[in-house]
Amino acid sequence: MRRQITGFSNPTVKYLRSLREKKHRKREGKFLAEGLRLLTDARESGRIPEMLIMSSERDEHPLLTALEQAVDQSGGEILECTSEILSKITGKDNPQAVAGVFAEFDTSLAHLDRSSAKIWLVAQALRDPGNLGTMLRTGDAVGAGGVILIDDCADPFSVEAVRASMGAIFTQEIAQASWGEFIDWLRADEGQLVAASLRDAQPYRGAPYAAPCFLMVGNESRGLPEEYEMACDLRVTMPMRGRADSLNASVAGAVLAYEALAALDP
Repeated sequence: MRRQITGFSNPTVKYLRSLREKKHRKREGKFLAEGLRLLTDARESGRIPEMLIMSSERDEHPLLTALEQAVDQSGGEILECTSEILSKITGKDNPQAVAGVFAEFDTSLAHLDRSSAKIWLVAQALRDPGNLGTMLRTGDAVGAGGVILIDDCADPFSVEAVRASMGAIFTQEIAQASWGEFIDWLRADEGQLVAASLRDAQPYRGAPYAAPCFLMVGNESRGLPEEYEMACDLRVTMPMRGRADSLNASVAGAVLAYEALAALDP
């Protein structure tokens, strides 16, 4: 099914624009993703947009043709509009030529298979969607099972987080839970919880990482609560040799992930 949109006041344009706001995403259970590369990652991961929006000024590309065919075969809807309307939808002055609407994923802990990967990333109260997207990219890069978001984190389905993930939103499992829910789930089976910490910590290089390894970083400004750190099986620290007293949360997660990867998959 293909439909032309020619007016800014079209109800579909208003609906698509609304998905840039969290309250509307939660109400609809949908989110917006933009760009041919990102949507191709989604298709190759088995996630097909329910709605495909394309600029009428787009260049032809075999990946775009494959994406159109996949949406057609799945019974989705294909829309065409001007680049100006697409800019209105995405909120970008220079939008890419294609965007898609996806159903939000199951983010319960129950759907995770901890045995499917040696490394998992855990973020507590991570507020910056760019940092969250970067953690998803890190998870994809190290072959992690996914990212578990604890307490009040940024929305992983926000336009900013999806964009920063560079497609990893579709390759990584995502779970959202309170601290109590997470720790109960973790202790119900195997799993080593590791915190980036200064409290009674050992150097991160050469630490005894064990799979499945859950690497936890805290809020960008406050770090992890002491209670959370004390509940960990291992606390590790990274040397700060300059004036900075800490690393960016997503950078710290990446450093730990690659060290754990080296130890668990030499």
